[in-house]
Amino acid sequence: MKYVLLLIAALTFAAPASAEEYEKGPNGGLMLDVAGIDAELLTAGTTVTINVFVPNTPKPVSTKGFTAAVLIAGGSGRETVTLAPQGENSLKGDAKAAIPAGATITLTIKTAEGKSGQAKFKK
Repeated sequence: MKYVLLLIAALTFAAPASAEEYEKGPNGGLMLDVAGIDAELLTAGTTVTINVFVPNTPKPVSTKGFTAAVLIAGGSGRETVTLAPQGENSLKGDAKAAIPAGATITLTIKTAEGKSGQAKFKK
C-alpha cells in the first residue's frame, strides 16, 4: 500500500502543467507564442481576430502568405472558422454564432515561411 501511494504521488508531481501562460497583447487580447510569432486573440460578437507580432515585442508581422483557422468549442457547439489576412498584421474570420464566454479557441497557423503550430486560448 505504501508503494502504491508513493507511485501515485510521484506521478502527480511529475505531470507537466497544462495551463497556458498568457501575455497581454498590445491590443488588450490574450497572447501566446506559436510558430515563431506572438499571436494575440481578440473576439467581438462573431468575429475572431488574430494579430501577429514579433516575439516579445509589439512590432507587427505581415500576415501575407499566412494560413490559419480556429476551432471554437463552447457550450454544446463546435465550429471551425477559416481566417484570412486582413490589414497589416491581422487574420480575421466570422463564426456563425456569437462566441460564448468560456469558449476554448484553438488556433492552427502556418506562417509564410512554412512554420506551423497550434495554440489554445480560453476566452
